[in-house]
Amino acid sequence: MPTLNKIRAALTTHRDPLPADPHLTRLRIAVTAFFAMDGFLFAGWVVRIPAIKAQTGADAGALGLALLGVSAGAVAFMMLTGRLCRRFGSHTVTIASAAALALSIVLPPLTHSATALGLVLLVFGAAYGSLNVAMNSAAVDLISALRRPVMPTFHAAFSLGGMLGAGLGGLVAGSLSATVHLALLAVVGLLVTAVAGRSLRTHPAPVVPERRTAAEESRPRSGHAGRGRRLVVVFGLIALCTAYGEGAMADWGALHLTQDLAAGPGTAAAGYAVFALAMTLGRLSGTAVVQRFGAARALIAGGTTATAGMLLGALAPTVWAAGAGFAVAGLGLANIFPIAIARAGETGGPDGVAVASTVGYGGMLLGPPAIGFLAEAAGLPLALTTVALLAAVAAVIAYATRGAHHTGRR
Repeated sequence: MPTLNKIRAALTTHRDPLPADPHLTRLRIAVTAFFAMDGFLFAGWVVRIPAIKAQTGADAGALGLALLGVSAGAVAFMMLTGRLCRRFGSHTVTIASAAALALSIVLPPLTHSATALGLVLLVFGAAYGSLNVAMNSAAVDLISALRRPVMPTFHAAFSLGGMLGAGLGGLVAGSLSATVHLALLAVVGLLVTAVAGRSLRTHPAPVVPERRTAAEESRPRSGHAGRGRRLVVVFGLIALCTAYGEGAMADWGALHLTQDLAAGPGTAAAGYAVFALAMTLGRLSGTAVVQRFGAARALIAGGTTATAGMLLGALAPTVWAAGAGFAVAGLGLANIFPIAIARAGETGGPDGVAVASTVGYGGMLLGPPAIGFLAEAAGLPLALTTVALLAAVAAVIAYATRGAHHTGRR
């Protein structure tokens, strides 16, 4: 079956893997650099939001509307990027999007009103969303050639870049203005784009014979094409469930520890840091997990683990127990999004990545406001249990569609 042939090609442990290819190694380093740069730049922007809020004079409501520009721009360009990748290639679009992201990060501190901030964040969000689709598409092609399920390691690079960007941003926030700080980040981004982009320009996206044959076989068979589109949406829903949790934890995790468990600011920040660190460590080990147990079992186990961890994190009576729950939830959520995006890419190519990323990103948009409304109605601890609920939904979906993940391990 063509769709399953394509899926097997990328995230399967082969008994006879392709010999090490220095071109593929250089491509892997380059793609990893783009993931790390993406996380680094985005985190650097996030830590300067308070300073930019003060500069624009926006109140909380106006700032919230302006920040929606990032999400709106990202979602609007994700679907367009899938088509651009098919026309110009994922490598070319990755380089262009990364350069646009680096350049656009200098714009927010130049604004002096919430309206102007919202408009420039549309541009920043468009570049951010475009880069995410393009580099994930490039990663899917590379995974197929490597014949190893290394997508979690790319997302681990994003997490590490984000932790580094946030840490450095916190250190320089007191000594550098937002304008200077973000200008320096733009320079770093352009340098990474130039160096890593050279490898992408020099080496075209790899084409694996099995994938090309499967794609050619599937073109005249509309039934298989329809099934592939449905699978892409399913993978997008799985991604949505985990992105909901990531967004909710980023905005509400520390507040839960301070508001409901009387933790100090430092302890509350450490609680979210534990969650982020657990996600990073989980992604670093994700390749081995998928190789050992298969994608379906990894998704099911991740969703189940995240469910248990978030129930503990949301309902535990002490700070330390809640922190332990956050760590377990981070480990569980770590690899669900990368696996889902990789599967969508193997099933639908760049368009598959675009659809699944758009659906998945919707979860990150939905999470924080949904938690806020539920917290007002029923309290924050109960609201956070919805993270556990959606993690359980992801596990159930993965179990129900486990045949589509078949890689020799069920």
